[in-house]
Amino acid sequence: MTLDDVMGELERLGTEQNRKTYRRHGVSEPLFGVSYAHLGALQKRIKTDQALAEALWATGNADARTLATMIADPSRFTLAQLDAWLKSARYHGLVDGLTSHVASKSRFAREAAERWMASDDEHIGRAGWNLVGHLAAGDASLPDAFFERHIATIQAGIHAAKNRTREAMNTALINIGARNEALRKKAIAAATRIGEVEVDHGDTGCKTREAVEYIEKIWARRAMGNSAGVTAATRAAAKKAPAKKAPAKAAAKKKKTPARGR
Repeated sequence: MTLDDVMGELERLGTEQNRKTYRRHGVSEPLFGVSYAHLGALQKRIKTDQALAEALWATGNADARTLATMIADPSRFTLAQLDAWLKSARYHGLVDGLTSHVASKSRFAREAAERWMASDDEHIGRAGWNLVGHLAAGDASLPDAFFERHIATIQAGIHAAKNRTREAMNTALINIGARNEALRKKAIAAATRIGEVEVDHGDTGCKTREAVEYIEKIWARRAMGNSAGVTAATRAAAKKAPAKKAPAKAAAKKKKTPARGR
């Protein structure tokens, strides 16, 4: 699809109701108001197209930029390009899409996380903490010490952080607590000391996740899943096991043949 094809389709798919909803979530003009379901369908048709992604991003249109993050090729990004895209992403939904679809899958995920977390900019800081959460969920190579350091930073600075950065720090703490049993305990201890985290979600129905509650829910679901898996495996093994043969009946006694006379 060409840029003109995609922009025409986005305009056709947009609705005023979606535009109103997106504006309440901080999305600014220009935008068409395309649902995420329609954006997902477009992404499946386009698949990965870095050139088109860059052209869509350059339009400045909110829907086009969201789609750009979905069809971009993370391997084609430099750290400078990630910085440039993030610098122009001025609402949290687009920041989340950029970190989830692109930055977290790039070779710069850890470097970008460290770089962006240190920023005083609300959205850049949010992106950094988003990446910490993605690293906790997806990078098995990182030692616990990496996340323990960030738990301490979250505990010390979350209440003083800017609104959307604060929300991402809270989510990162939840993801760290879901990583393994040792980090679960440390994250819960930190969340308990932190207490309630207040985030202004504007004129929306969104709520801030309570870290201890969500960490425990994740582990509870995991335990239930493991239990269900064991049960299913047991049933499957039982079905595959050869049926036990019934004990053989005692052989019928042979009738003695009368001896022939001599």
